[in-house]
Amino acid sequence: MKIESLHQIFLESSGVCTDTRKIQLNCLFFALRGENFNGNEFADEALDKGALKVVIDQINYHRNTGETILHGNALTLLQHLANYHRKFLNIPIIGITGSNGKTTTKELIHAVLSKKFNAVATQGNLNNHIGVPLTLLSMDKQTEIGVVEMGANHQKEIEKLSEITDPDYGYITNFGKAHLEGFGGIEGVIKGKSELYKHLNAKNKPVFVNGNDPKQMEITGKMERITFGNEAQDIHVQLLDATGELTVGFEGHTIQSNLIGIYNFHNIAAAIAIGHHFKVPAEDIKDAIENYIPSMNRSQVMQQNGRTIILDAYNANPTSMMAAIENFQQMEGGHKLFILGDMFELGAEAVHEHQEIVNYLQSESIGRAFLVGENFFGTEVTDEQIQKFKSFEDFRHFLEEAEISETKLLIKGSRGMALERSLELL
Repeated sequence: MKIESLHQIFLESSGVCTDTRKIQLNCLFFALRGENFNGNEFADEALDKGALKVVIDQINYHRNTGETILHGNALTLLQHLANYHRKFLNIPIIGITGSNGKTTTKELIHAVLSKKFNAVATQGNLNNHIGVPLTLLSMDKQTEIGVVEMGANHQKEIEKLSEITDPDYGYITNFGKAHLEGFGGIEGVIKGKSELYKHLNAKNKPVFVNGNDPKQMEITGKMERITFGNEAQDIHVQLLDATGELTVGFEGHTIQSNLIGIYNFHNIAAAIAIGHHFKVPAEDIKDAIENYIPSMNRSQVMQQNGRTIILDAYNANPTSMMAAIENFQQMEGGHKLFILGDMFELGAEAVHEHQEIVNYLQSESIGRAFLVGENFFGTEVTDEQIQKFKSFEDFRHFLEEAEISETKLLIKGSRGMALERSLELL
């Protein structure tokens, strides 16, 4: 089937679905396959539940009644359809990637742009080879601008996602020590994430650049770019206060956010700069930033049993872990407790990077810290204030009996550690 014909079927459908548990009447179902699942096996179920058509890639599931569409690879066809639909809509698309802060930045940009446009952005962190196509296919003729988050843990992934998305603008949040195992070190991270720059540069498309990031400025030196940050940049955004929730200044406006940590200043500044570029009024930018509430275990500040808890347990890598620790140190008042979980996907660097975190904690005499996970358990600890637990279950048993007197807590770890489980025990 030609892509034009499939696209017409898509336009007549209620949208794309890849999970029979979430089937919508008259949807276009793609039978995707993975290591532990085969969507082709659910083709009949999808049709029985009301799917308009089902795209399959195994002939033994094909129906000659016209209800199934047979293709060599259902995922590849999904990606082609998404790219065709993106060109069909012909709207501005902003592509976002980076090691840290992608989702928060994407949410902030969406909040700002929604003040002026019918904007659609990636839902949650659906930023991979499946999530990106689904994001593009969630846009319709009423959509005026799109914000697409692109994640990767290996070389060439951002290149592929850029080909599917074909963005008109790009923004890379930063280059950090994330997914070192897959990228092959920090230089591999820079090369992999910069595939977005390479794609945009080949098409003479502009990028938004944090002017306070020397590496970003160096890499984009010969590109068309819109810089933001200090007074020397195209768009000036000022950090006014970082002792608690961040306060920033822009065009005479004081913006009081609900985000903590200097690292989030760059996320806010990017949203302000992009909103300004698309002529969102400054008053609306201020309103959007001030009404954005962090969620999904990302830099959430909560009050519990008389304590202030910073829950940042959605993900962690050496760069974001150190930033969170340093920010927590600078917070005023109260006795502090660090609850830190293992950082994953570091490969051969795991031992070194976990020990570096421990060394910093010990050199700063930060007070009590609980380290959870096999990587942290293997570190050398000489400070009696720092306690190690090989597993969350060991930590759980400890918390059930322990007395926590500290009034400020930081909970930070990789998603696989699920440290938010600590909340019910505190």
